[in-house]
Amino acid sequence: MDALALSAPRRLTVPVDNRWGGGEMAVLDFGDPKRPVDLVFAHANGFNAWTYRALLQPLSGALRIWAPDLRGHGRTRLPVRLEGRRGWRDHRDDLIALLDAVDGPPVALAGHSIGGTSGLMAAAERPERVSRLLLLDPVIWRREMVLMMNLPLVGRLAERNPIVAGTRRRRALFDSREQALAGYRGRGAFKGWPDMMLADYLVDGLRETDQGLELTCAPDWEASNYAAQAHNPWRALRRYPGAIRILKAGTGSLCAVPVTAAGARRVETVAGGGHLFPMTHADVARDALLELAV
Repeated sequence: MDALALSAPRRLTVPVDNRWGGGEMAVLDFGDPKRPVDLVFAHANGFNAWTYRALLQPLSGALRIWAPDLRGHGRTRLPVRLEGRRGWRDHRDDLIALLDAVDGPPVALAGHSIGGTSGLMAAAERPERVSRLLLLDPVIWRREMVLMMNLPLVGRLAERNPIVAGTRRRRALFDSREQALAGYRGRGAFKGWPDMMLADYLVDGLRETDQGLELTCAPDWEASNYAAQAHNPWRALRRYPGAIRILKAGTGSLCAVPVTAAGARRVETVAGGGHLFPMTHADVARDALLELAV
């Protein structure tokens, strides 16, 4: 493999200034910096771009990839506002700012979970900047659920969701990375993860503080992303004119878009894969990313 493909991604920042508050979005830049960006990849809730290093780096011999840390995650320094937050329009608008900052031709856009949903909504607003989409088990509830979540008082009910409550109780401080690794290995959402990918998550998933190592995605913010569902990805699916491929988890999928056989809107199921299949079935996700961007 080319030495460039084996080299670590470069770190860069992109300024963001929108109604949700300004600052800098941290981005990992994989591949040849002399070529235009081919692919933008957005991560899932609670994680960060470095979590997907083992997925993306093998592609960097053929592609240039930008992988941002979303607001409230990793090394991105953008303010988070919990009060009155109802949906993911902040993540959408941050990705729009990133797309506007990319020089060169339109890019392929891919994302996992919240990253896929937010990327879809950003592409619907900037179709001239996105050539095609790959969504890895994006969070797209049934249409009736989306309508219900947009009702004025439903946001209060979302706070009572057991997943939201459990996330708020998530441990946020560790004495060492080794302690965190041992605590996560084989448990909960991390079940079935390769050790390398789990260690990569912790690279930018923890930061040093006077009290110890702290999660860069605060439990309250991660919980807010679970609770804030008053956005409409179905509208974005209708509006985006380009090709879309969706890979749904074989078990426990959070995507209600029905499977289709072919055409510009392909929806397929990853057999044996759960919602976090990009971690446990990285070869499937990697092949789809390569097909998307070449």
